Amino acid sequence: MKIGFIGLGIMGKPMAKNLIKAGHELRVFNRSSAPADEVVEFGKGKAVKASSAADAAKGVELVLTMLPNSPQVKSVMLEDGKVAEHMEKGATFIDMSSINPIASREIADALAKFGVEMLDAPVSGGEPKAIDGTLSFMVGGKKEVFDKFEPVLKAMGSSVVLCGGIGAGNVTKLCNQVIVAVNIAALSEALMLGKKAGVDPEAIFKAIRGGLAGSTVMDAKAPMIMDRNFKPGFKIDLHIKDLANVMDAAKSVDSPIPLTVQVAEMMKILHADGNGQKDHSALALVYEKMANTEITRN
Repeated sequence: MKIGFIGLGIMGKPMAKNLIKAGHELRVFNRSSAPADEVVEFGKGKAVKASSAADAAKGVELVLTMLPNSPQVKSVMLEDGKVAEHMEKGATFIDMSSINPIASREIADALAKFGVEMLDAPVSGGEPKAIDGTLSFMVGGKKEVFDKFEPVLKAMGSSVVLCGGIGAGNVTKLCNQVIVAVNIAALSEALMLGKKAGVDPEAIFKAIRGGLAGSTVMDAKAPMIMDRNFKPGFKIDLHIKDLANVMDAAKSVDSPIPLTVQVAEMMKILHADGNGQKDHSALALVYEKMANTEITRN
C-alpha cells in the first residue's frame, strides 16, 4: 500500500521502518530532515522524502500522522499544512498521535467534507515497542474503515483494538495514561519506602513482580529507576500534555480524577527542575528530592 507518513520522532521513525519491513511504500515528511533521510536510506527504494506534509499526501491511499498534540495535527491536516486538500477523495487518514478526543471528532468532521475517512489510533508502549513492532493501538472510527486498515496497524503493533466511534481511541489512550502515570508514582513511592526502611529495592521488585502488584509498567520502569536511567522512551513533558488532555476530558464529562491531578502536579515539578525531557520513570526523582535519598540497588 502507498502510505504518507508525517512525523518521524522517537516513535514515528521506528514505526515507519516497520511499515517498510511489511512491504508498504512510504512518502515521509518530518520538520527536521535527518529522520526522513534515515527512513529513506533504510527503505532502499521503498520510501521517498516528501518536500512538505501536503506532498506526503499526494497519490497515496492512506496518510498517517505521529505528532505531539492536537494543535499540530489540526495545523498539518487543516491549516498551515492543508494536507486534507491534497488527499485523494476516498483516501483515509489515521492519526496515531495522542490528542484530545474532541479534537479528533472535529478533524474527522472537517475531513468528511473532502471525502476522507478517519480513524484515531493512539499507541502505547513507548520507543522499545515502537522499535520491535509490538505497540498497542487503541482505535476509534467506523468498523469497515478499521477492518480495511487493521493489517497496516498490525505491522506496527501486536494489539489493535477498535474501541468505538471517532474519539474512542483517544479516550482509551487517556485512560491508559492515567493508569501508567499513577502506576509509576506508586512504584516510586513503594521503592523509596523500602529503601528508607533498609530493604534492597531490587529485592522488593523481584519479590512482588509476580504477584498482584506486578505489571508491565513495573517490569519496564523499576529497572530504569534503580539504574538511574532516564533516557526517554516517553518524555515527562509529553505525559504532562496527555494528563492535561485527561483533565479537559474529565471536566467535560464530570468525572473525578484526584490521583491524576496529584501526579500531574508532580510532573510539573520535574519540568520546573529541568527534567521534562527525561523518561516518565523520572517521577522517582520527586520522591528522591523529598526524601534526600536515591532509589538504587543496595
